[in-house]
Amino acid sequence: MRRLEGKRTIVTGAGSGIGRAIAHRFAAEGAHVALADVDEGAARKVAAEIGGGCLVHRTDVTVAEEVAALVRRAVEEWGGLDVMVNNAGVGVAATTPETSEEDFERVMDVCVRGTFLGMKYAIPAMRDSGGGAVINMSSIAALVGLKERAVYSAAKGAVLALTRAAAIDHVQEGVRVNAIAPGTVETPWISRITAGLPDPEEARRQMRARQPHGRFVRPEEVAAMAAYLASEEAASVVGACMVVDGGVTAG
Repeated sequence: MRRLEGKRTIVTGAGSGIGRAIAHRFAAEGAHVALADVDEGAARKVAAEIGGGCLVHRTDVTVAEEVAALVRRAVEEWGGLDVMVNNAGVGVAATTPETSEEDFERVMDVCVRGTFLGMKYAIPAMRDSGGGAVINMSSIAALVGLKERAVYSAAKGAVLALTRAAAIDHVQEGVRVNAIAPGTVETPWISRITAGLPDPEEARRQMRARQPHGRFVRPEEVAAMAAYLASEEAASVVGACMVVDGGVTAG
């Protein structure tokens, strides 16, 4: 069943990890997909993997003019917009005193400002299209305290707060706004944060051991949740935070 047949969608951070998996899943479900990433080459590679029917648009989600241009291009290409996935994000592994002001600003800019701008420009386009669905990428770091994730937790908590407020503001306009809170996902970010440790493989083993189901979450599992939220099956799901974490927050 192709639940997203003909849906006009944008995915930010589509060049790798969760964004790449969402782009693949949406395309497989019949959607038109605009792949947005600050790394245009990575986005073009994903488009080639999908095999056609995608737009590629280099986008820095922290720059209002670039996000506005992204939405405008999708609307001009397809005549409207149905789904916006605000997935682009960055993180830093550090305690509060160890976090530089530059890292603080970067994480807040990409995660919070990027989500805000995505909604600011996508929601009016969805209203003009008769409604739609916004999916914001939060994290279980917004729900529970995690070691050395202070700024990332704050940013993803802000994403969740934005999601809930926007959901109330726009539900009567036919725009549903929801969030996904993944746990530890097998993405290139895991490799980056463990690469500088004395024993990266041991660090990965310890991270896996903390997962109740004994492994990292797969990007495709997060993508499956995104496809559900984008579909009409989720018509009454509004302002929700859908946790995909293998049980980490269960106890």
